[in-house]
Amino acid sequence: MRVAVLDVGSNSAHLQVVDDSFDPVFRLKEPTLLAESVTPDGALSPDAVERLVAAVARTVAASREQAVADLIPLATATIRDATNNAEIRRRVRDATGVELRSLSGEDEARVTFLAVRRYLGPAAGHLLLLDIGGMSMEVAAGAGERPDVAVSLPIGAGRLTRQLLPHHPASRDAVAEVRRRVRHALRDLPKVSSPDLVVGTSKTFKQLARVAGDGRRLTRRKLRAWVPRLAGMTPRERAKLPGVAASRARQLLAGAVIAEAAMDALGVEALKVCPWALREGLLLRRLTELAQA
Repeated sequence: MRVAVLDVGSNSAHLQVVDDSFDPVFRLKEPTLLAESVTPDGALSPDAVERLVAAVARTVAASREQAVADLIPLATATIRDATNNAEIRRRVRDATGVELRSLSGEDEARVTFLAVRRYLGPAAGHLLLLDIGGMSMEVAAGAGERPDVAVSLPIGAGRLTRQLLPHHPASRDAVAEVRRRVRHALRDLPKVSSPDLVVGTSKTFKQLARVAGDGRRLTRRKLRAWVPRLAGMTPRERAKLPGVAASRARQLLAGAVIAEAAMDALGVEALKVCPWALREGLLLRRLTELAQA
């Protein structure tokens, strides 16, 4: 039996299909480019809604061609928090027959933590997870498959780019304001025990590890050195860096500042980048449920 997750996020609608042994079968990404298309009242613009519906329609059609028996259609924070989310869900349902679902930010943190734990195994010990998305950053920590701490904060790379970084190259004051916003958001984070391993997951961390690390590990020292370099670039120049997609180049600076400021606030000198995240966590959880049914 084939199971799939359709993750509709700020940059793409991403379909990931596996069989019941969790072996990969098929992937498809269709661009949505929603992060820069939020109106002042918090709605997605009409053009963005059109792109989203078309992207979901193409991925849903592909899931049917792949004979997917169980599809998990997830709308992440960009859609979940949009003031016109009811209209968006209706448009998607009318066009595809699929009802987009959402998790709370805290549940996203828990599911992502499950994926990281399964990938690294119990020998990794007590984990601290950082996950930077388009609209939010999730933080989770614990020693088992269920984290003791699971928090979602409104400091995603797309959100802070739109709110605080309107111009690129960016000024030193604008970068400092992003850093202040991140430190303020982390101020009330529940106390986290000293972890055995700190893990970063999400496309943002993967790109930063390619730019400022070795692709698998990222240090705060190197990341801090890269922040002013990224601030001095245009999005087109950032898109020429290794591993940086043109669709994400504009928000890469905010992602770097969020990552560096969070690592600084939490006393993290280095982290390991994990390739598994929310999609893998949803698939693993669903396959476990089916096996127990």
